[in-house]
Amino acid sequence: MALTGRAALLAALGSLPVGIWDPSWTGILAVNAPLALACACDAVLAAPVRRLGLTRSGDTSVRLGDTADVTLTVTNTSRRPLRAHLRDAWPPSSWQPGTEVEASRHHLTVPPGERRRTTTRLRPTRRGDRQADRVTIRSYGPLGLFSRQGAHKVPWAVRVLPPFTSRKHLPSKLARLRELDGRTSVLTRGEGTEFDSLREYVPGDDTRSIDWRATARQTTVAVRTWRPERDRHILLVLDTGRTSAGRVGDAPRLDASMDAALLLAALASRAGDRVDLLAYDRRVRALVQGRTAGDVLPSLVNAMASLEPELVETDSRGLTATALRSAPRRSLIVLLTSLDAAPVEEGLLPVLPQLTQRHTVLLASVADPHIARMARARGNSEAVYEAAAAAQAQSERHRTAEQLRRHGVTVVDATPDDLAPALADAYLALKSAGRL
Repeated sequence: MALTGRAALLAALGSLPVGIWDPSWTGILAVNAPLALACACDAVLAAPVRRLGLTRSGDTSVRLGDTADVTLTVTNTSRRPLRAHLRDAWPPSSWQPGTEVEASRHHLTVPPGERRRTTTRLRPTRRGDRQADRVTIRSYGPLGLFSRQGAHKVPWAVRVLPPFTSRKHLPSKLARLRELDGRTSVLTRGEGTEFDSLREYVPGDDTRSIDWRATARQTTVAVRTWRPERDRHILLVLDTGRTSAGRVGDAPRLDASMDAALLLAALASRAGDRVDLLAYDRRVRALVQGRTAGDVLPSLVNAMASLEPELVETDSRGLTATALRSAPRRSLIVLLTSLDAAPVEEGLLPVLPQLTQRHTVLLASVADPHIARMARARGNSEAVYEAAAAAQAQSERHRTAEQLRRHGVTVVDATPDDLAPALADAYLALKSAGRL
């Protein structure tokens, strides 16, 4: 229980004249005794907070950057009306800066035996699970002089999913995919292709593609055409080690990698390919396997929601072994990791042949746009030194990428805004060339 500011103000206003004209304890008691009696009556008439019934409902998931509404239902089981201020506490990352006070505090009046609902609007600033904290209720008497206060635990969780900002590129990539399915066919039967149609032989066609049975039934030589096979297996491998914690702009590299992985998963599932996910640093952080085309994207988004970079060096041997177990037959392995020279040369290159001899490997890395801006800077000696350092960093990345290409790896190195569409284009190019 606690006195309110109104009671303190009335006590001060009543004591001031007494202190000026009749400074005695008798005068002060004569003024404040009625006030004390009013406070006691107010405390008795205030609805108890311990016996209130509280339940939650509302959103359980939200994309980062969007809003989620969580409704709190307050049931007044007492015989006195509830006049209360309510604070619905959540972690600080559940709100945009400066909006917590307005969003989490509510005023409500609940008659005896009735219930009222209040809605708390969350706008999280980080991915992951946000757990509701305590609900603190301060109940006031009819005069507003005295209050009762208590806290309730009302569990609720909202999962903050990746924003998937690259989904704006999906319509254009799907259009290219439809063009690929309807227009392109490879002329020879290579690995990872399936029969498409018959056409007339033209000079330059591989004679091994001639269909002799079809030729015998018609007057011209017929050859088989082949198109990239559907129902291929794609394994998305997210490196969650220390290099993924580096911030590029306002977000870690891991966030840009996840956004690119989601766009590729949406595109590949529409193409009829099976998509799995592996997140690894020194142990498996997330694993999604065997999902249907309609369920793969929600499953990936849900698995990525709680992923955070780990400040440890990635175990490349363990990652390779886990990827090989997750992809027992020939697949496209998309490795979203860093192009920094030391981790690649000391960790990835020694074990890379184990992947490339059985699978097609595509490596995607997030480039820092600030480095490109530094490389173009001129004007004073400091800018020239910065440009030289940026040029050296870019040269090291290019050298590392060339080393990977010599091992048969397709490399995509792009800024966070360009990585997702560039990775989708690389996938379509591999599919068009019949390399999947």
